Amino acid sequence: MRGKMSKEIRMAMRKDAVIMLLKTVERGFTREGLKETPDRVARMYEEIFAGYDMNPEEILGKVFVKDPHQELVLMKDIPFYSTCEHHLTPFFGKVHIAYIPKGKIVGISKLIRLVECYSRRLQIQERMTSQLADTIDDILAPLGVAVIVSAEHMCITLRGVRKPGVVTRTAALRGVFFDDIRARSEFYNLLGGKDDSHSSRL
Repeated sequence: MRGKMSKEIRMAMRKDAVIMLLKTVERGFTREGLKETPDRVARMYEEIFAGYDMNPEEILGKVFVKDPHQELVLMKDIPFYSTCEHHLTPFFGKVHIAYIPKGKIVGISKLIRLVECYSRRLQIQERMTSQLADTIDDILAPLGVAVIVSAEHMCITLRGVRKPGVVTRTAALRGVFFDDIRARSEFYNLLGGKDDSHSSRL
């Protein structure tokens, strides 16, 4: 969650910061295309960092506690966009989430909101993967949780090695998905791939 800084103060500080940055790139920045850029960027950051105003406990707070379902629940291909905290460049891709309930199930839209909560922050992919798994594990207390994140990072595409199309894959396995090869294999089979989690556990 954000601190107590008001939105007005945040916006003003962002505008000043963008002006300083633009002066290091194009000293005058008086042409038409740049005049409103500080305001546009300030408003954009309010949107792409909206995850700081979301509470994961509230997102998963409404559960159905008497449902007897104890079979695997899987949501595939949840799209996300995030910002790398190392270079402030985007990384984006898809999240796959599975869990096996133990007395608590949650509305499926809540899992999408949880992805939004953690992705719309300054992030690294490894941390986000673990945060998603740990939050579901802590709040729903299921038999197991599995999270896979596949993403392309613009800090690799735009700078440095400049290799577009490289995909980074991270996995976090909890409970039976970590301990039981049968549960893990079922998860990977439903995703349409083999079980290679022995090389990608976090």
